[in-house]
Amino acid sequence: MLHAVIMAGGSGTRFWPLSRQALPKQFLTLSGERSLIQSAFDRCQPNIPGERFWVVTNASMISTTISHLPGVPSSHLLAEPCARNTAPCVGLAAMLLAAEDPDAIMLVMPADHIIAPIEKFQAAVQAAVDVVEEDPERLVLFGVPPTSPATGFGYIERQKELKPGVFEVASFREKPDQKTAEEYIRQGTFYWNCGIFVWKAQTILDELEKHQPDISKQLNRLCEVISTPDWDDTLADTFPHMPSISIDYAVLEQSSKIAMVEAPFDWDDVGSWEAMSRLHSSDDASNTIVGPACLVDSKDCIVRSVNGHVVTLLGMENCIVVHTPDATLVADRSDENAVRKLVATLKEQGYDNVL
Repeated sequence: MLHAVIMAGGSGTRFWPLSRQALPKQFLTLSGERSLIQSAFDRCQPNIPGERFWVVTNASMISTTISHLPGVPSSHLLAEPCARNTAPCVGLAAMLLAAEDPDAIMLVMPADHIIAPIEKFQAAVQAAVDVVEEDPERLVLFGVPPTSPATGFGYIERQKELKPGVFEVASFREKPDQKTAEEYIRQGTFYWNCGIFVWKAQTILDELEKHQPDISKQLNRLCEVISTPDWDDTLADTFPHMPSISIDYAVLEQSSKIAMVEAPFDWDDVGSWEAMSRLHSSDDASNTIVGPACLVDSKDCIVRSVNGHVVTLLGMENCIVVHTPDATLVADRSDENAVRKLVATLKEQGYDNVL
């Protein structure tokens, strides 16, 4: 049976000041009328009912998650006692799923992506499920055909076609520099790695045992106390001892059983404020404006404001301006990672009230 696992433990620091510790990016509404985590839920309907959804998130985010996803059983909201990247996250969900449904197939996806149209996403998921049902040892991921030589995404190199739209994976590549990304585009065999996966719960547990025994050891301890009064204490004791490592490094780059479904859907990982220019229309000067604003002699800017506050720009170029009731960001648009540095500096200087 197919279950959906939403990974929702991220902090979304690159979306500060809109994203905060108490309301990180996955709970924001950046396009349309639903939050990102609600959109992740919506795109699986009606194929995967709410009772087959699982959400792995930070312990402090459980109540917010309940408010956004009331259709998911509270017992399926898994509270990580600390951040440990995606391999422990996936392992925790897989262990509980396998205990409940030994034949479970997992659709694993981040909470903060934008994907359309839903029908094409669902068709791609079914294609991946078909691959897993034909060969239960397969680990399937989705490769997005690149539309530009993006340097902010990891890439997947395809090789032999197993069946129409499904390929064996030749290699994984780190985020490239501009020249290398352009070469990937030229070759035509590289795809963006969108971080969405399909596999049997037991298969990924077996792979973790093979490649990441330190994670598997702690998961085995947890498995012994499922549905017992010792669960919370054991989780608090074991989870911090798991290595903080991504599922890509932990398993996928070491396994010989990887398959890739060529994604027919449009995808955006909404990683930073730069995504606003892709999600919203721009004016004749290539400015993306969300909320009240007045721009004069300004171009290539991203502006977002809330609560009726009017942002004005005069003679500005290539900048980001985000206004919230208690904090305002003004940044160089060309340096997407600088916001993370700014957030770290705010913490160092004691501005916890705006974090």
